[in-house]
Amino acid sequence: MNDHGESHYDPLAVTGGSVTRRRLLLALGAALVLRAPSAGAQTRPVHRVAWLSGSREADTVESLAAFLNGLRDLGYRQGDNLVVEARWADYVPGRATQLAGELATLRPAVIVTQGAAHGSAVRHSPPLPVVFLHSGDPVEAGLAESFARPGRNGTGISLLALELTGKRMELLKQMVPNLRRVAFLANPEHPGEQRELAASRAAAAQLGLEVTYYQTRTPAELDTALVAVAAARPEGAVLFSDALMFGQRQKLAAFFLQHRIPSATGWSDFPESGHLLSYGPERRAAWRRVAYFVDKILKGARPADLPIELPTVLETVINRRTATAMHLNVPPTILVRADRVVE
Repeated sequence: MNDHGESHYDPLAVTGGSVTRRRLLLALGAALVLRAPSAGAQTRPVHRVAWLSGSREADTVESLAAFLNGLRDLGYRQGDNLVVEARWADYVPGRATQLAGELATLRPAVIVTQGAAHGSAVRHSPPLPVVFLHSGDPVEAGLAESFARPGRNGTGISLLALELTGKRMELLKQMVPNLRRVAFLANPEHPGEQRELAASRAAAAQLGLEVTYYQTRTPAELDTALVAVAAARPEGAVLFSDALMFGQRQKLAAFFLQHRIPSATGWSDFPESGHLLSYGPERRAAWRRVAYFVDKILKGARPADLPIELPTVLETVINRRTATAMHLNVPPTILVRADRVVE
């Protein structure tokens, strides 16, 4: 069904229902921007920008397209004044460091990092200006000295918003009336995770929920955690968003559906992949904002002087198909407030 309520068959539809044609259009837009400029079009100075992702290319189509659209809004166009060099580490440990070295030889004006590639770029020698969208705490990760004055060669946006954890669990409790026990799945080595865990425990206590914490540093540890979750059979689960969880989101959605365990997280990609709900930053808007930092650096600003920002656009996404499969009713009050509903 499209935005006007019209039902039609789309052979390019993506599982999840709410982002089908848009993903195709964004991918096509990204492909157009990534094409090399023609020789006769370089009438202005051409800025070389590098994109370094720790994830797979297929997992970053919308993020990259949103960032490029943000640059386009600021007057940067491939074929005129922009060249983008993109690399993906495909979740391979250590590969982001190698790719950061390769990109450095191209002498980009700035490197934009996504996923688990921030440290590899920020700590590269010689240091290049870096703009990141970081899922954790960039100060704790050693990427900056403070949010107000990063003080190093990197700046950007942190998606770690501790005040959102309580709201996320409130939504889960409203959706699951019998919610008593909640499984937390998180990577204890993810920067900021301990503070997010403490905030989540406090919010759970206020809601009268019992929490069991499962550590998930690696895919193997995640598999072990899922065996334990299946045995414990909690009434709900909360996932802390990071690169590992993101890369395993479809597998996790299938697991939770099989065991009828409703799951909540902070990123909309999860309900789009079959999880029950998300409440958190609208990452496409955040990626468009990343373009602001790049523009500032291209115009002479230093990353050390550009304050790190927190997301300003939030969204609630509900997967009604998953709710129906789990025999859950979506309260009308939640449907009214939801920014998107996956049918």
